[in-house]
Amino acid sequence: MNRAELQLAVRPLAYLNAIADSPDGMVELRPGTAPRLLVWHPEVLEEIFRSDRRLAHPGSRSLTPLLGPGSLLWADGERHAAYRRVLGPALRGRALTGHREIIAGHLRAAIDELRPGTVVPLAAWTRKLALRIIGRIVLGAPEPGMLAEFGGWLRRAFGSRTRGLAYRFLGVRLPRSGPDLDRALVRAARAGHDDGQATLAALLLSGDGPIGELGEAELRDQIVSLLFAGHETTATAMTWTLLWLDRDRRLREAVLAELADADADGSDATRTPLLQAVIQEVLRLTPSTAIGENRMLTEETELGGRRFPAGTVCTLSIYLAHRRPEAFAAPRRFDPGRFLGTRPPRHYFPFGGGTRRCLGSGLAQLEIRMLVAELLRRRHWHCVNPGAGRVRIRGNLLTPDPALRMRVTGDRG
Repeated sequence: MNRAELQLAVRPLAYLNAIADSPDGMVELRPGTAPRLLVWHPEVLEEIFRSDRRLAHPGSRSLTPLLGPGSLLWADGERHAAYRRVLGPALRGRALTGHREIIAGHLRAAIDELRPGTVVPLAAWTRKLALRIIGRIVLGAPEPGMLAEFGGWLRRAFGSRTRGLAYRFLGVRLPRSGPDLDRALVRAARAGHDDGQATLAALLLSGDGPIGELGEAELRDQIVSLLFAGHETTATAMTWTLLWLDRDRRLREAVLAELADADADGSDATRTPLLQAVIQEVLRLTPSTAIGENRMLTEETELGGRRFPAGTVCTLSIYLAHRRPEAFAAPRRFDPGRFLGTRPPRHYFPFGGGTRRCLGSGLAQLEIRMLVAELLRRRHWHCVNPGAGRVRIRGNLLTPDPALRMRVTGDRG
């Protein structure tokens, strides 16, 4: 590991901010016969996304041991396409709106518990809520204790920056999920399928689709991956959205007025364009993750005017791409207006891009809109220590400090 890779590993935000204004939009993190590039130039990103089907997609060094080698997140080629064909239809269009009642039910229950005077750690609260929602969508009716155990495992694995560095530099293993939890997850998946519940796990277990029969290990990897990807990034975006609205009271009142005028619950983005623009700007300025999936060149390729050999790994930086001034005027300013009445540029990719764009992007935004709508319309609240809203690294995520607290000050209406 050379100096650039070390800086990115040890002080990622400081390193990224230091190179953000580089006009090249590309840094060679590791030279040699198999280079590693950090990429955020718009034209290079577009070329990578256009040629995505010809590229390889190596798994995350830190996540692969946890989510499993069979995870759909790093499946490639036809296997990856098969998973998307099976799961994609359930996460878009009319099927997506079918999840509205599941989301609404969990939101009502969570906000019912927020009585005046309640103070909650905001990031932990949104993670618990998002995990319950995706647990219902993936598994049907899992035992709450099992989901709590799953969440506790992830906190042990990703909650400590020191543990993450020890893993990267000293080879200290991150805690695994364990055979008991793995078996419980697989049992829950099969129980939901056997009961005829319309779940994502049931789609994986149908046996007659393009992915065929799944063995126990591969099924475990998919359930863990869906639960992880379906709540960690969503919860992070929920937390940032609430924090940004707390910082700008005038904007918060404008969103509340929009919801009242449209008599909307946030489920339809076309009825609440300001709320949708707020979420898009949150995902631009504080994306859930600074780095997207890796791509590996399978043949010699020209990128940014230079030729790189097969085996070159391209690490895509969402954080830096979203701060390009030629695409986003005053890129460090929070301005939802930049997303009103216009389409985002192609290198705006908070949910990844190309063939790897997150299948759950629509579901995540639906959950965030409905959470904001429900919370704003039912409770008065504020963040008691907004200074804790500084960005920190949790695993691969960009999150506020876990000390950030929200106080409920009253019922609304």
